[in-house]
Amino acid sequence: MSDEAGRPATDDEVADTLGQLARGDVDRKERRRLLRRLAASLARSAKSAGVRGAGGGRWLTDLVVQAAPRVPIRDLATLMQHHDGLTGDELAEALVRSASRATAGIGAAAGALATAEWAAPPTLLSAPVQLVAETVAIAAVEIKLVAELHEAYGVTVPGSTAQRTTAFLTAWARRRGVDLARPGAGLTSVIGSASRRELRDQLMRRLGRNLTTLGPVFTGALIGAELNRRATRGLGEAVRRDLLARRAVR
Repeated sequence: MSDEAGRPATDDEVADTLGQLARGDVDRKERRRLLRRLAASLARSAKSAGVRGAGGGRWLTDLVVQAAPRVPIRDLATLMQHHDGLTGDELAEALVRSASRATAGIGAAAGALATAEWAAPPTLLSAPVQLVAETVAIAAVEIKLVAELHEAYGVTVPGSTAQRTTAFLTAWARRRGVDLARPGAGLTSVIGSASRRELRDQLMRRLGRNLTTLGPVFTGALIGAELNRRATRGLGEAVRRDLLARRAVR
């Protein structure tokens, strides 16, 4: 089944679920429910698209590109309201800390779900789908973080929702801020082939890292949580440094 725009309905389900997972107010039970729903939607989407492996790079990239505009991004006023009036570096630190907790929670939930699949041999092959779900959920949280760090530092990215989304997707893939000094930055609604490759490579790296939790000793929940927490904090700090450096040379 497809929607009126011609997209598979399952891809809309993926986008809606990712938007919910990217919120900062999701409790453990709801996060696990959403991840289970996301994994089921991803499995249907992959089957519909004829993807043989759950981690098909092009398919995975297309899903994230389609879902990104639905990730809720808060403006500065809302961020300050949600963080007791914090601004600048203090607000940025709070955002990084919150996103790191969120991706750690996603890693723990996904690891627990995958562990349950691992313990049931007839459904073992569905475990990688749980890790694909984890990967795209983490991407949604981190893309939201990148966008909101720009708000925290007063860096306004111009354009429509589609144009801004493209800019933040590229920034996430490159682990840096949007380069507003570059002609045309943030002003295209279609992600270019070079940026798409960078996005795909970043997604596949994250998926590969998540797959390392599927080892002989399956301690996925703990390992996934810690790997995600560190990776998200590293991304946040890299983007913060870049935004501060750009602001310093203005």
